Amino acid sequence: MVYTPALVPGILLRRYKRFFADVRLDDGREVVAHCPNTGSMRAVNIPGCRVWLSPSDDPRRKLAWTWELIELPQADGDLAMASVHTGRANRIVEEALREGSVSELAGYEALRREAKVAGARLDFRLDDPQRGVAFVEVKQVTLKEADGHGYFPDAVSLRGRKHLEALAALAAMGYRAVLLFCVAHEGIEDVAPAEHIDPAYAATLREVAELGVEVLARRCEVIRETGVPMAIRLGRRLPVSLARTMSVQ
Repeated sequence: MVYTPALVPGILLRRYKRFFADVRLDDGREVVAHCPNTGSMRAVNIPGCRVWLSPSDDPRRKLAWTWELIELPQADGDLAMASVHTGRANRIVEEALREGSVSELAGYEALRREAKVAGARLDFRLDDPQRGVAFVEVKQVTLKEADGHGYFPDAVSLRGRKHLEALAALAAMGYRAVLLFCVAHEGIEDVAPAEHIDPAYAATLREVAELGVEVLARRCEVIRETGVPMAIRLGRRLPVSLARTMSVQ
C-alpha cells in the first residue's frame, strides 16, 4: 500500500477521546488529527514520539489529518515503526492475497471482502474450484509488552471472541478457517494471545485452534526513502505461540 499523498511528520502531543490526537508538525503548526483506532493503543500511544500523518483536502472532512504511523524506541536503541491505523490492515492483507505473496493462502481463484456467515462477518472469503473455500479473519497486532513479545488483543475483545467462534463453526463444516495476525509493529518478532489482558479470548483461541482453525502471523514492512515512509506491505511470517503467557509483576 503506497501512502498517497506523501505523509507529513510531527511529534505526538496527546491522544484523547479515542478519536483525536494533537500533533506538532515539523513546521511548528499544532494540528488535530483523526485517530483511526478504537482500541486501547497500549504501547503505541506515547507522547513525544515521532508520528506520521496523512493529509486530506476533502472539504467534507472535519479533520484534515489522519494519524498513520508512530516511531517507537526499542530496548536495543533502535526505532521501530508501527501502524496505528487499524483500517489499513485489511487493505494491506488484501494486496498481499491478490499478489499471492502469502504462501499459505496462495492459489485461490477469487477473493471476496466481508464474508457474511452465521453470527458474524469475516474479512475475506477465498474460493477456488480445486482448493475449495477459505475464510480469513484479520487482526492487527501492535502490542509489544515489556517482555519483548507481541500480544493480541490489547483490550478485552468480545467481538474478537465472536469471530473465533464463527471460524470454529466453519472449520466444523469442513471449510478452511484462518485467523491472520497482521503484525503492524516492526519490533515484534512473535505473537501470543494476551491472557494477561483478556483470558477469555486466550482460552477461546486455544480451543478453536484445536478444532481446526489455522492461526498465522505476518509482519508489515514499512518501505522508506531517505527516512520517509513511502509504503507499507505484508512481509515475512512470524511464529505464533498459543501456550506462552506473560507474567504480570
